[in-house]
Amino acid sequence: MEKNGLIWGDLLHFGYNMWHNTPRERAFNIPPGKSEDYLSGTSVADHVRCDPNSWRVVTDHAADKGLNMIMIDVGEALIYPSHPELAVKGSWDVDRFRAELARLRSRGLEPIPKLNFSACHDTWLGEYERMVSTPTYYKVCADLIRDVAEVFDHPRFLHIGYDEEDFGNQRMNELAIVRNGELWWHDFLWFIKTVEDAGMRPMAWSDYCWRHRDEYLRRCPKVLLQSNWYYRQWFDFETIPPQRKIHLETFIALDKAGFDQLPCGSVWACDENFPGLVEFCRKHIDPSRLKGFLMAPWMMCKPSNDARQNKAIDIVADARKRFYPPSGV
Repeated sequence: MEKNGLIWGDLLHFGYNMWHNTPRERAFNIPPGKSEDYLSGTSVADHVRCDPNSWRVVTDHAADKGLNMIMIDVGEALIYPSHPELAVKGSWDVDRFRAELARLRSRGLEPIPKLNFSACHDTWLGEYERMVSTPTYYKVCADLIRDVAEVFDHPRFLHIGYDEEDFGNQRMNELAIVRNGELWWHDFLWFIKTVEDAGMRPMAWSDYCWRHRDEYLRRCPKVLLQSNWYYRQWFDFETIPPQRKIHLETFIALDKAGFDQLPCGSVWACDENFPGLVEFCRKHIDPSRLKGFLMAPWMMCKPSNDARQNKAIDIVADARKRFYPPSGV
């Protein structure tokens, strides 16, 4: 970790069963045969699709470029001790997974787990994704949270996802599950407490604040580390498209309400986003509440993506040097 304590992280995926079997290629205009280059175009598979050699290439590059955190979307890629039935072909056992976590730490990379419990991105839960908000669901999710706490040696954070749980994002799903009102709040607060009880600080995407700002700012516990995300190139309120303005306004609203933040950018839409995001957040978020920055490439770890994954890391490293140069530089 740097002297100023800032996180410079990269979100990578061991598991990919976060999207339902739907024709999302059409929804996102993804070229034929290219769906697995873009995570939002992937469907459910019965095997692990993370290439271990590509994983090593990308994580080693992150270490070489001075990043200090790898956030791991675990999903179906781990054989959970409490629920081995969630494993697919090629899922890693605990010993192999822990060995990889030790390797990351030896390279100066803090591994942080992510388990997405959004009803839009929980296909990795197998049959339990259809049991949302039932006693069985709560028990299974609590078991899995405790499992990753142990496997990751009680990490500082657990990212619970919780993004895009609305009908718009599930309009092409054969099964759409959306929690609304008090049920959404019940489950959201339950996950926050369950993560805390397991000894980790909860982290989540800040989507819900876009549509329910006043309620979210009033009811969300300050313990939750906010990861608001914005992937576009516009940072001028005078010229930004109206539908994108809410993303930038949310960074400011969260700061004024006293929340800690780990803003997330991406190369999903353009390469200009991440440096623009760092510059914007430095201006609008109190330094005491700005915990760092996260890159989310949203690409599979496979050889054909290695160069693009590494370029995303280079963009993070360049932004760090530009806006937070080492002392004396």
